[in-house]
Amino acid sequence: MPADGLSPLPPLPPLDAAAQQRLAGCLAMVRQRMRAAEAAAGRPAGSVQLLAVTKTFGAPVVAAAARLGQQRFGENYVQEAVAKIDALRRCPGLPALEWHFIGPIQSNKTRSIAAHFDWVQSVDRMNIAQRLSDQRPPQLAPLQALIEVNISGEASKSGVDPAHLPALALAIGALPRLRLRGLMAIPEPGLAAAAQREAFERLHGLLETVRATLAADPQGRAAAPGIDTLSMGMSADFEAAIGAGSTMVRVGSAIFGERT
Repeated sequence: MPADGLSPLPPLPPLDAAAQQRLAGCLAMVRQRMRAAEAAAGRPAGSVQLLAVTKTFGAPVVAAAARLGQQRFGENYVQEAVAKIDALRRCPGLPALEWHFIGPIQSNKTRSIAAHFDWVQSVDRMNIAQRLSDQRPPQLAPLQALIEVNISGEASKSGVDPAHLPALALAIGALPRLRLRGLMAIPEPGLAAAAQREAFERLHGLLETVRATLAADPQGRAAAPGIDTLSMGMSADFEAAIGAGSTMVRVGSAIFGERT
């Protein structure tokens, strides 16, 4: 029986041979594109992490990706994600996986997020951050947190206004059960290449602002060295994001295909 006391589940049904081959090829291609983008930007190979976004894809698909060496997975919907996390945690033969919540956060979902995820990338207001810290189980390591920034100023999009970012970073950096690690953003879709690059570079600049703000404040100084993560770039634009300084790209359809 696993150390968590849960009985193991029977092995998940494997993907058929064609689906496994497709997944392996797509995952290898994304990794190859990432390495090429790192080289083009003069960055070390492996300096950018791949977060495989698996919303709407079932546990067997995640298990197949894990067996191909993918460790980090991102989910948008709490209920769907928790079912997958529990199933995969009890599935024999899988490596340890790292789970990131990347969707909008509702107040009534914070307890589940705090209990099941290793990272949360979409914190954009203090009351949510406080709830996540308060509800993080004491036996778990602090929840790794990114602040989501509304980098394009879209009224319909989640994320903190850049003008309010330093104050929010200081407040979150002081929470005992969260560890602030950096920023995340989803720029406006359909931007021309120059505007897309400018949005990514603006977020990179905001990361430096957060780091400097924390370093200059007596209460935030201890958190400043940990500000090391810039989550930006998805299937259609991750090369541009890597060129602008991204340290983590969130890729779904380029690995798993279009969602149903």
